[in-house]
Amino acid sequence: MNDLPTARTRPASNWSAIWVLPIIALLIGGWLGWRAYSEAGIEVQVVFASGEGIEAGKTEVVYKGMSVGRVTALGLDQSEAQRGVIATLAMSKDVEYQLRSGTRFWLVKPSVSLAGITGLETLVSGNYIAVSPGDGEPAYEFKALPQAPPLSDSQPGLHLVLKAERLGSLNKDSPIFYKQIQVGRVKSFALNDDQTSVDVKVFIEPAYADLVRKHTRFWNASGISIDANFSGVKVRSESLTSIVAGGIAFATPEHRKDSPPTDPSKPFRLYEDFDAAQAGIKAVVKLTDFEGLQAGRTPVMYKGIQAGTLKNLKVDADLKSATAELAMDPLAEDYLVEDSQFWVVKPSISLAGITGLEALVKGNYIAMRPGKLGGTPRREFVARTKAPPLDLGAEGLHLVLFSDTLGSVDVGSPILYRQMKVGTVQSYQLSRDNKQVVLGVHIEPEYAGLVNRTTRFWNVSGITLKGGLSGIEVKSESLQTLMAGGIAFETDDLKAPADKKRVQRFGLYTDRDAAMQHGDALSIRVERGDGLSPGTEIRFKGLQIGTIDGVELTADLQAVMLHGRLTTAAQQVLRPGSRFWVVKPEVSLAGAQNLDTLISGQYIEVLPSEQQQGRQTEFFALKSAPKPVVDEPGLRLVLSAARLGSLKAGAPVTYREIQVGQVTGYELGATADRVLIQVLIEPRYAGLVRTGSRFWNSSGFGIDVGLFKGLTVRTESLDTLIAGGVAFATPETDSNTARAGQTFALFDEAQPEWLEWAPKIALPK
Repeated sequence: MNDLPTARTRPASNWSAIWVLPIIALLIGGWLGWRAYSEAGIEVQVVFASGEGIEAGKTEVVYKGMSVGRVTALGLDQSEAQRGVIATLAMSKDVEYQLRSGTRFWLVKPSVSLAGITGLETLVSGNYIAVSPGDGEPAYEFKALPQAPPLSDSQPGLHLVLKAERLGSLNKDSPIFYKQIQVGRVKSFALNDDQTSVDVKVFIEPAYADLVRKHTRFWNASGISIDANFSGVKVRSESLTSIVAGGIAFATPEHRKDSPPTDPSKPFRLYEDFDAAQAGIKAVVKLTDFEGLQAGRTPVMYKGIQAGTLKNLKVDADLKSATAELAMDPLAEDYLVEDSQFWVVKPSISLAGITGLEALVKGNYIAMRPGKLGGTPRREFVARTKAPPLDLGAEGLHLVLFSDTLGSVDVGSPILYRQMKVGTVQSYQLSRDNKQVVLGVHIEPEYAGLVNRTTRFWNVSGITLKGGLSGIEVKSESLQTLMAGGIAFETDDLKAPADKKRVQRFGLYTDRDAAMQHGDALSIRVERGDGLSPGTEIRFKGLQIGTIDGVELTADLQAVMLHGRLTTAAQQVLRPGSRFWVVKPEVSLAGAQNLDTLISGQYIEVLPSEQQQGRQTEFFALKSAPKPVVDEPGLRLVLSAARLGSLKAGAPVTYREIQVGQVTGYELGATADRVLIQVLIEPRYAGLVRTGSRFWNSSGFGIDVGLFKGLTVRTESLDTLIAGGVAFATPETDSNTARAGQTFALFDEAQPEWLEWAPKIALPK
């Protein structure tokens, strides 16, 4: 039994395989714990105004459709502020870097409004909290937004600001249409900083961003627009969506298709409706006449075409003027420049005719005349009180007439050629020196060839009266000019060339007679201008040879200067030595002269010079008529007297109280101690004067008083008593006939024996 092997002994081991399982479990638990710790969310707190729709452990936090957290707890705010409900959110560590002070949270839940249905997906998944990352410092406490924030400006597409006077039916997410296709939406809206307008932020999808140009116009397309007037009823709506939810439409005017791309930093104007956008240029006009104008209805017209609408009318504080805001058609934008003109048109009935007749049907309106293309842009204007004259660029002939007086001419007065209307008076005003009236005249295109350098214009307004001893003449061009005033013209040579000046200038004569007179100009200086005026005649031997055109004081105020022209005998009169004087009525003891001037008016008489050479156009008028130059045949004698007495040129020379000659002049002798009187004896009576003849002054009367013979009064005749005169007697003794130029003494009175002389002298037949 000893052959059996001996058993070996080994020491017992403390390890048992049973411990493997606990170790594995421990490792798995540790790994799970570490994973749970490492993947545990970032805890943040968000304050909501209400906990409605939020559930702890169920409501998720969603960013771009992915869950990034969950509500772990929900409780009331226990702080003194009691801001609402605090929701504790466990956020994924993946979004920890986005938890900044600018990060925004809001609750998304189903919402039904006129703008549409939002949050529809929450009907299946339940409400959720949306998050939008922001900038700033790391933060873990936030206040939720009451609603979803507007679309971020970083969103690809076109972001714009529209300025509107009022919001209308617009809302957040209201659609934006282009040709009734939705291309964007309203992001948000708010009052402007000055609280006078509303800023509407909009978003245009990237695919449609190029549709918005610099001159694009936006208008409110909300609801239905109804416009009713005499021409019918017009209903306009962009789409059914815009009727319910409101909306905005935009378009670029046809004439602005080449408009450059828009600048997103510059806001656009949001017009109230399509019509306002079509006539969207704002212009302000100051009015002094605003009767009958209505905001929203009064049109702005240009040659019968509506160019805009009166949008607002505000009466100024002084109640004398008003400020009108116009909405002008975009087509007129380039013509709203410095020289654009506006005025109010209303029916007017005057002597010049009926104007503004169309305003009886459509009401008073504002008319405009566009300025020159390319001028300095302008949006504020002052309206004219009446229609402006035709633009110089208008077809036809534009003229300027100068006149001393306006007469009955008015704007609209006709321009007549052979009593046919060929144009109208467009305007009138004082010249720069305020001495004349300047009239703007327009001749119709078809009659423009009637005016050239030989044309003369004259005033035919009212009635012209001319009176004299021969009768009274009444003239009137036509019934129209009698009532409304007017201007007529004639052209001497229709083939004569016209003035090449852009605007021709003519003088306007007082009447046809003055216009048709041709002559040479002259000036006459007189001491006084009593009774002298434009139209005063210049005469020679009773016939008119010229006319005074103007009367003015000299620069030194010492005299009066007459400006006129000679139409007859100018070559003979305008010479050195010609003499002018004023003929006026004279009444004296010697008689009355020039009584016809009491009716016809004073005139200028001229005595042409005998010189044959030289030319003179400026003259000094004589104080009185010059001494007559007697060139008639007869015996010329000289009488020498101590004094002149009452003798004057023209005084009679009598023989036996019968006039046989006259005094022709007088002058002082060479030594100034005598007066030499020239007399002319008619040829038939020349033989009565002999060398022994005695001459005496027969002027006035003589008185002889004696104690026994009484009072004796002597006078030659009644004529010599008043006008003075010379008498002579010839003795009976034979003596030689007096020679021409012989000098005789002039006695103061006759000796008695002279009166007894009675020689028999044969007179020639």
